[in-house]
Amino acid sequence: MNLEYFIAKRLITAKDNKSSISAPIIKIAISAIAIGMIMMIVSVATGIGLQQKIREKISAFNGHIIIANFDNNQSDATLVPVSKNQKFYPKFSSVPEVSHIQAVASKAGIIRTAEAFEGIVFKGVGTDYKWDNIKEYLVSGRLPNLSASLNSEVLISQFLANRLKLKVGDEFNTFFMKEGQNKLPNIRRFKIVGIFNSGFQEFDATYVLGDIRHIQLINKWKSDQVGAFEVFVNDFDNIKTVGGQVYEHTGSTLDSQTIVEKYSYIFEWLQLFDFNIVVILIVMILVATINMVVALLVLILERTQMIGILKAIGASNWAIRKMFLYNASYLIFRGLFWGNLIGVAILLIQKYFGVVELNPENYYVNQAPVYINVVYIILLNVLTVGVCFLVLLIPSYIITKITPVKAIRFD
Repeated sequence: MNLEYFIAKRLITAKDNKSSISAPIIKIAISAIAIGMIMMIVSVATGIGLQQKIREKISAFNGHIIIANFDNNQSDATLVPVSKNQKFYPKFSSVPEVSHIQAVASKAGIIRTAEAFEGIVFKGVGTDYKWDNIKEYLVSGRLPNLSASLNSEVLISQFLANRLKLKVGDEFNTFFMKEGQNKLPNIRRFKIVGIFNSGFQEFDATYVLGDIRHIQLINKWKSDQVGAFEVFVNDFDNIKTVGGQVYEHTGSTLDSQTIVEKYSYIFEWLQLFDFNIVVILIVMILVATINMVVALLVLILERTQMIGILKAIGASNWAIRKMFLYNASYLIFRGLFWGNLIGVAILLIQKYFGVVELNPENYYVNQAPVYINVVYIILLNVLTVGVCFLVLLIPSYIITKITPVKAIRFD
């Protein structure tokens, strides 16, 4: 039998503990650990979830890496076409980490209705376009049919549809300006077959998705000419390395740019969340350990006479310290149990019901996204337990300074 564990268990279940001075302090310590774990789970899940969701939205409209002509001057609208006859298209076999590549083209235009008008970027896509990324944001209608002959079907954002007072099935005119002065614009009439809402204001207020052949006809391009190539990689964490490899295999006349480089201001903002998460973890663990130290000291002082008696009958300092560490571990695991239970419950409620909403103009999402990962939760628990036990070894050292004679007389 483990004597230290047996005595610690009796101390935990003793009825006089419930009416002792340490009872409220113990409750505060358990609550502190529970609240700290809730805060850590929620902060990590929401921080990582927001980062991943924004990355997904940016890549849905741009891919992970963009290959275009140097002459495009970072413009959203394509200025100089690129031939589709490239070694890396339609399969980028020279870079194994590339999962998909698609040809696109963009052209600026103005949508004009009877009541309003909006400046947009018409993004032309082909049969190789990866609709899986956009399908998630489809709120009504369907995706355009690009496998048939050239048609007027387009996908428009809910933001633009509301501002222009349009709905699925409506048609509208779009004016595309020609290069040079005193030239009448090209007019195309499109039909809305689907409406999407990504919650990313920068894209929702800009893009209209349709057939790339419209842009090829307007710009008088050949059928094998496109505006750019969008490349998708298997692992976003390796985007910098893969981006360098893609650049090396694209030829001297083409430029490649990762979305991290193109939207550096967004990804720099996202990096701040990593710092915020670390600060929250440090503060919460610090608060939990301080409360546990106070609780352990109170337990030791409350049981001073018992410590003296145990020492008098031959118990070692380490054996007595183990008793109180067992006692403290019970409090820690009890707090962790409630913290994990409540923390995961909050995440599940947010994931399936979207209780907490965010302003898309500031956070690029409508609801606070959560990322639930069992590994992260386990690591947070292990980190909390490890730090608490290491810190609790210090106050438990006070037991070695207690002498049996003084302790037995202690009142």
